[in-house]
Amino acid sequence: MKELLRSDIFSHLPQMNYLPRWGVLLMDLVLCTIAFWLSVWVGSGFFHYEEVRLQPALLGTQYLIVLGVQLIFFWAFHTYSGILRYSTFIDTIKVLLANICTGLLILLINWICDLITGHHPVLNSILLIYVPMAFIMLFTMRVGVKTMSEALMRNQGSPAVMIYGTKDAGIAIAKMLRSSGNAPYRPVGFISDATKKGGYDLAGLRVRPLNEKLFDWMNFRNIKHVIVSPRKMSEINPATDLQIFIDHNIRILTTPYFSQWDNVDEIDAQRIGRIDAIKIEDLLERPQISIDTDNVRQIIKDKVVLISGAAGSIGSELVRQVQQYEPRVTILLEMAESPLHDLTLELHDQFPKARFIPVIADVRNRKRVEQIFNEVRPDVVYHAAAYKHVPLMESFPNEAIQANVVGTKNMADMAVKYGVKRFVMISTDKAVNPTNIMGASKRIAEIYVQSLFKKLHAKDENCTKFITTRFGNVLGSNGSVIPYFRKQIAAGGPLTVTHPDIIRYFMTIPEACCLVMEASTLGNGGEIFVFDMGKPVKILDLARNMIRLAGYTPEVDIPIVFTGLRPGEKLYEELLNQKETTLPTTNEKIMVARVREFDFDEISEKIDELITTTTTTTTKPFTTVKLMKQIVPEFISNNSIFEQLDPQ
Repeated sequence: MKELLRSDIFSHLPQMNYLPRWGVLLMDLVLCTIAFWLSVWVGSGFFHYEEVRLQPALLGTQYLIVLGVQLIFFWAFHTYSGILRYSTFIDTIKVLLANICTGLLILLINWICDLITGHHPVLNSILLIYVPMAFIMLFTMRVGVKTMSEALMRNQGSPAVMIYGTKDAGIAIAKMLRSSGNAPYRPVGFISDATKKGGYDLAGLRVRPLNEKLFDWMNFRNIKHVIVSPRKMSEINPATDLQIFIDHNIRILTTPYFSQWDNVDEIDAQRIGRIDAIKIEDLLERPQISIDTDNVRQIIKDKVVLISGAAGSIGSELVRQVQQYEPRVTILLEMAESPLHDLTLELHDQFPKARFIPVIADVRNRKRVEQIFNEVRPDVVYHAAAYKHVPLMESFPNEAIQANVVGTKNMADMAVKYGVKRFVMISTDKAVNPTNIMGASKRIAEIYVQSLFKKLHAKDENCTKFITTRFGNVLGSNGSVIPYFRKQIAAGGPLTVTHPDIIRYFMTIPEACCLVMEASTLGNGGEIFVFDMGKPVKILDLARNMIRLAGYTPEVDIPIVFTGLRPGEKLYEELLNQKETTLPTTNEKIMVARVREFDFDEISEKIDELITTTTTTTTKPFTTVKLMKQIVPEFISNNSIFEQLDPQ
């Protein structure tokens, strides 16, 4: 039988188009005709022929009456509108109701005619046999077509796959795959997350518990894929609950529809083609956070919002999230022309009713920054423009100071001069106990805005509120490790990891920006907010998981090479200085860091000296870094040529 199914005789059947509605209706009527005459034949064996001969209506007339009534209810319940190979429980109910209603209506006709004429148009004995027999034949035809179609499709060479999740969404995936002629995978069973629940059938497939025996069974049958249903993704913690599949070199697949489907009985062929490998971002993604949207709306609605670094990873997401709170206008300040152009086109498509003003400018240019503030008069500023790459800034400390310190100073000074209500600075965890130029430059920027607010607030409680937010690495940001690893995997490796023990905190871009928005409402000015970054991730484990998710085996298909720590890099990032403590806020994901405070007049003098030094063409990098270390005494260089400036 298997050889017959694999032969060329049936090779064209899965590609056949479905029967038109009139074709299905014709097949149903033919089956009803057979059912009627079988009912006559079977009924003749149980009832006397005299009973048949005594009836005034001939059998042909009875046949026309039964078929006519049956046709009416076929039309009423649209039993012919479905595609046979996609038949569902709903289709079965329609056929059953059509047959029951046919029997009941003819019984009613018999009763009325009996009262009037004393005779039945249709023999009750024939009707009694016809109704169940017609249903059985119609049902069997649909099940047979569906089963044959699935049998033919299962022999098209698609890789076998298990489905993780036994609820409606998982069943819907199995139904789609089994009912499509071009399905990329062939479902062979379900996986239950309960270790003792299994050993039963669901939708014609075996349900097996999630344990070591399952992986032995999958390995024996060469099953290398698992599809996680959308609902299951929302119920589990992907970072931990899916690790067992990765450890067994099972490729994890999912659909892009993570929310619950409205109607899992409907077959959506488009979803089949969109089943794809799960991404590392899905494993690192944490449960969605909740913020007080009313407070955020209160400070943004009908306001002029300016976002610097608007085309960057964080800036562009801030722009998108700000729109849901209906600002009067959003100013997109960016120095990179092409990214700003692309962002503007995207925003006009995504938010056609919102108003955006793209502005090409460099935050290091004080006159240009003042010109912009004078023209647009922003109410709220999100300052995300910065240089962020640690190894690169280690080679260019003067440029780091110009972008991260001078840029922040220019934006902050103009915010004060032109009456900005709130100024939110985006900082980094690398500003805590900095070991590199980038982190130290951001810490100096933090010191400037915090001390500036302290001085202003002493004179005027209604001054600009300066708020700083710190968080770690964001998933998928420009130049981050995940896109870099993905390119290396696509090139066949090797993956380069700086150190086997290096760890990093990760947060999704939307999550980081969401917390920035919330922090901007919690702050009364001068605070440095730190975010709950969750558990740190070992970069070596991240690399291995990405290789496995791509369908390869680490160290076998794609090697991992250790290149050593880069200049300014440290094994782990800190979110707080050891001397700092934190205070809780109304949002459990956000804390206030209690940091050392500085006198503005004293610290601004040192910062001005540092800035002047970086603008002198003859200044050596060591001179700049020495001044940075005087402002930030905890700045101890690591794996850098500037280590010689630190006390031994």
